[in-house]
Amino acid sequence: MNPYLIVVALVCFSSCAIPSANAAPCLVVTLTGTQGGPPAFNGLAGSGTLVRYGDDGNDCGNVKLQFDAGRGTSMRLSQISVQPGQLSAIFFTHVHSDHTDGFGDLMQLRWFYNSEGPRIDVVCSSDTASPRGFALSCNKFAMHIGDAFLQSGEIAQRHSENEKRLPRGPSGLINVVTFEPRNEPQVVWSAGDVKVSAIRSMHIAGHASYRVDTPAGSVVVGGDASNDVAAPPRASSTSDQVERLAKGADVIVHSTVHPVMAPERGSGMPSSSFHRQSTAGDLGAMAKRTGARHLMLTHLIPSIGAERHGGWKVPGGPLTADDYRKAVEPSGFAGNLVVGTDLASVRLPATAAQR
Repeated sequence: MNPYLIVVALVCFSSCAIPSANAAPCLVVTLTGTQGGPPAFNGLAGSGTLVRYGDDGNDCGNVKLQFDAGRGTSMRLSQISVQPGQLSAIFFTHVHSDHTDGFGDLMQLRWFYNSEGPRIDVVCSSDTASPRGFALSCNKFAMHIGDAFLQSGEIAQRHSENEKRLPRGPSGLINVVTFEPRNEPQVVWSAGDVKVSAIRSMHIAGHASYRVDTPAGSVVVGGDASNDVAAPPRASSTSDQVERLAKGADVIVHSTVHPVMAPERGSGMPSSSFHRQSTAGDLGAMAKRTGARHLMLTHLIPSIGAERHGGWKVPGGPLTADDYRKAVEPSGFAGNLVVGTDLASVRLPATAAQR
């Protein structure tokens, strides 16, 4: 038996409080980072989405779920008064660094200030063999997240200052919950009225997309999903599985690439990189077909105002938020379109000011 394969448990191992039956339930979706890919630009945080569920009496804050944790996640969370020790669970769509760079910071802070627990559920795909034979392991990544601090001696030094801190470092506060991604939705985590489902989606091996269902509404986090067919001809750049997961959802959060970055437009972006992302227009069409009321574009490729995306130029010069909106317009999506900026939020139900 693979020691790194942990069977999924459909329970909340953290102390997740559940809203009072007498209070009006609410859900808030916040983009904690909108940078597309590994580049750093203009202080944007790396990919991440925080989903909070609760009631009007606690600012929708009983259950706090973090989906991906790119660079700067803890900084963005601090701006909305969410501390690492308050997170109920962390979910990873895949183990690319732009979605995981901030995890070490989150867990080191949780270990430093909340070493007495509770442990946090880290939910992700089980170990997956890539087409070239090497393994992609979210479990190993999570359980070795403190190794650098152990090797430097910091864990031992901090433990000597406060023996309540776990001597093994942040990994001692992690409960890894893994699942085998399927082509149909499956429940992978739950707590009271909150249910999280996952589905297999394509970007790299082991990629998964998630749906959160609550009495206040539902949200789908697509990650970097694209069509299973690696390149045209294909009906759409979006994932059929994500569309299945998103049927009837209120909010879709999804990475996007603007069509200006297509290789034939002269960006220099390799075809393999461009075609493993979903275009803004196709995401609008998917949101319309699924009946979503809100579409939140994130992980923008390219970032708003950037002249280059990493090593690739933006043909015609930097894009604006309006350029992304114009790319969505032909799809006919008539709901609320959010062109992602860090800390942009959608609340369900909407407040009077948002209506």
